[in-house]
Amino acid sequence: MLKLRRAVVVSAVPLETEIDGERRRAWADEAMVGVCEVGDDVVVNVEALDLGLGSGGFDIVHVNLTRGLEATGSDEEHVMKLNYSSLQHPVGTIERPVDDGTGIGAAAVPVLAIGLHGHLAPAVWAAANSASGSEPRIGYIQTGGGALPGGLSNDVANLLKSGLLAGHVTAGPAYGGQGEAISLVGAIDAAASLGWSGVICGPGPGILGSATVFGHGGMVALDVAHAGLSLKAPVVLSPRLSGSDPRGRHRGLSHHSQSVLRLLLSGVDVPLPEGRDDIAEVVEGIAGGRHHVTFEPVDLDGYGSSGLPRRTMGRDLEEDPEFFSGPLAAGARLAALIPG
Repeated sequence: MLKLRRAVVVSAVPLETEIDGERRRAWADEAMVGVCEVGDDVVVNVEALDLGLGSGGFDIVHVNLTRGLEATGSDEEHVMKLNYSSLQHPVGTIERPVDDGTGIGAAAVPVLAIGLHGHLAPAVWAAANSASGSEPRIGYIQTGGGALPGGLSNDVANLLKSGLLAGHVTAGPAYGGQGEAISLVGAIDAAASLGWSGVICGPGPGILGSATVFGHGGMVALDVAHAGLSLKAPVVLSPRLSGSDPRGRHRGLSHHSQSVLRLLLSGVDVPLPEGRDDIAEVVEGIAGGRHHVTFEPVDLDGYGSSGLPRRTMGRDLEEDPEFFSGPLAAGARLAALIPG
């Protein structure tokens, strides 16, 4: 059963509630449950905070009993997101109509698959700063594998505001973006019609993980790559690298990236920072030359001074530059594949 509790809002910004005399951090998806104000009576899901999770470690407002029970819903849309759950809601979708006369892959744009949300900002920054012609219009497609609400990520909001991202679509179980797609392949297929020249596609914040071979949110990169390949799009995989992650399985080329490279049914581009011949040898050993390794220049100093996020899991860019070098190389490669 859901671990739900009654609570009272005691602070609106930041959102905090009180349960049995305990003040607790909370988050409300305002597009779903409305605004929360001090004094509101709410029901919150307390599971993540009670478990002490570092990612998603806050209560989530399930319903606002004071002001959240009078929404009118929609009389027009009939496609449901979070369908057959208590949070199901209708959305409009951006997928291409059956009778538009366009063949598969006719307008496919390059696709960059990321396995965790922390790669989004450095990848899109590198793409914008590596473009040889006009600045590319890069869109972000949010998948499952991490947070599902499209409004949770501050990174996405800031990248949209700055113009580095041209748009945000939530696909599959993810919801709440500027556009909605039922399927991942449908979202990628629609990218050109949205005016995008390239796509970065991967999970929202808070990747799932279980210290198992395939039981982690990073496996969504496999789905992204296969969807892009099925549409005949150029596909790039952003490598997850680290030199100081305390977990050995993520040092060097993370086992997340290794699993994806091993399982891919066809070759993709694997951009690496210049000088990382050691990682190229790992890729070669995994896939026997099936993938196309390129070496890309990365500007860690430029990204570090850009004002974009420079911390990952408690480590600063200076403590783990390898982590940021992977998506910076991937963004540069994505830019190279976009026609000038």
